[in-house]
Order: sequence, then C-alpha cells, then structure tokens
Amino acid sequence: MSHLPTVSPSPPTSKRISTSSKTTFHFLAGLASGLTSSILLQPADLLKTRVQQQSKRTASLTATIRSILSSPNPIRSLWRGTLPSALRTGFGSALYFTSLNALRQEVARRGPAVALLDISTASSSTASSSALPKLSHTANLLTGAIARTSAGFLMMPVTVLKVRYESDYYAYRSLAGAAKDIIRTEGFRGLFAGFGATAVRDAPYAGLYVAFYEQLKRTLGRIGDSNTDQEENNIIQSPKTINFASGAMAAGLATALTNPFDAVKTRIQLQPDKYRNMFHALRLMIREDGGRSLLSGLGLRMGRKALSSALAWTVYEELIMRAERRWEDQGGG
Repeated sequence: MSHLPTVSPSPPTSKRISTSSKTTFHFLAGLASGLTSSILLQPADLLKTRVQQQSKRTASLTATIRSILSSPNPIRSLWRGTLPSALRTGFGSALYFTSLNALRQEVARRGPAVALLDISTASSSTASSSALPKLSHTANLLTGAIARTSAGFLMMPVTVLKVRYESDYYAYRSLAGAAKDIIRTEGFRGLFAGFGATAVRDAPYAGLYVAFYEQLKRTLGRIGDSNTDQEENNIIQSPKTINFASGAMAAGLATALTNPFDAVKTRIQLQPDKYRNMFHALRLMIREDGGRSLLSGLGLRMGRKALSSALAWTVYEELIMRAERRWEDQGGG
C-alpha cells in the first residue's frame, strides 16, 4: 500500500484574517469613531479651550459664546480648528484602539490569572455587548493608561496645533505655517509643549475610563437581566444602549478626576514662555487665578468627553462586533 506524502493543512480562513486584517480593521474602526466624535463636537472643544485660556476670574462661558456669535462668521468660528482636531482625534483614536486591543489580547493570552476577569461574574448581556477581552480592573486600568500615553506622545504635535488653532491668541492660516512658526520661535520642543501635563492627565484618565467603562457595562447588563418587562429589557440590554450609556458615564467620572491637568496643559501649550512646565504652571495658576482656575472648562469638558467617548466607543465596538461576526461566518463557511 503506497503512502501519500504528508501535507500540513492550510490555516483556516478565520486564522488568516485574524492577524494583519484584524489589526487593520481595529485601526480603521478607531479612525472612524474618532473622526465622527471630533467633527460633531468641535464647538464644545473650542469653547473649552477659550475658557481655559482666560486668566481673569470674571471670564465666563456666556461671554465667550457671545463673542464668537457676534463675529462675522459664527458657524465657521465655532468649528475653527476642525482639521487639526479631526487629525488628532481620528488618528489618535485609531492608534489608541489598535494598541489597546493588542495589549488586552496579549494580557488575555499570556498575562497572569489575576489579570483576567472571572467570567462567572459577567452577565450574558455584558458579554454580548463587546467583542473585546474581559480583564480585571487593574489590567483594564494599566492597558488603558499605556495605550493612551503612547498614542498621545505620537500625536502631540497635532495636539499643540489644535489647541493654538482653537485659541484666539494666534492667527494661523495653515497647519504647515503654524508648524513652521512654532519650530522657528520655540524649536522642535515647541511641538511637544505640555506633554508632561498631557501624560499626567491622559494616563489616569484612560486607565480610569477603561476600568469604569467595563464595570458599568457589567452593572448595566445585570440591571437588564433583573428587569421583568421584556420590551423594556430588550432596549436596556441592547449592546448599543449599554456601550453608549457606559461610555458617557465613565467619561464623566474620569474627566472630573483629571480636569486640573487638562487646564494646566492648555495654559502651557498656549503660553509656553509664561508657563515653563507643569509644576511652574500649577503654582502660577493658583497664585494668580486661585484654585478655581484648575476647574475651568470642567462642565464643557465633562459634557464633551461624555458625548465623544460614548459616540467613539459605541461606533468602534459596533464596527468590531459586526466584523467579528462576518469573520466567524467566513471561517465557518
């Protein structure tokens, strides 16, 4: 009896898709979610920057809005800085979601058992609302902080340009012209002004956000499971509803805890000659404007972050879940 040569089986279709294609799709899903939220909510971001740049205690949001609306082109003025904001948030979100997914997948595969969530504690509705790995609070906090800080460093030059476009201190007409002016007057370091305050803000914000977000999804899932009204239960347990509500509440909590660093960051990026570093800016702001200056723009930032995070994570998770189902169907076929 003749023996046929041994041929190693080719990898299934789902395995071929799951490496570079999945990484690419996480990048594109993050890009789409970031662009959506940044363009829709640019006016809130601009108003936050204008309020935070003011050093006088009498300055108010109402006066800022009145000043913008009285300009020759109020609609255009409200969306000033949309291009750098879309570039920063779009590609920043793409880098963040891609690296966050990679980190969480790696922890889920190789991390210690303590980093994994006990699946028995997660409700069925929570599991169905996300295609991402289920990790412990500590693992969520650390992976979120690392991913956000890394993406923030790479996108820092665009962030500086965005803040200066939104401010009325400068009259830049193009991104290239703004970059040349910053490098000419402040050197290459000018494009990274405020990174220390940004990292101190983003690392805890992102870590707390991911931890709050995952916990809130589990909590809302359990609330849905305990509801006896079937029609109302179907609405509560909808993945979109769970993800949107969890994203909004998590962003509000994390924003409230990290706003002082955002206020410091804005001052440094707008006036690097006056505010030399994070600690100098912190002391100067408290001495000149009082402790309330550290809470400037909090309401705007909480509202903006709640909506932007809810939109971004809902769009991202929905795109990923649809892609996962399609890849599974292709693999099964």
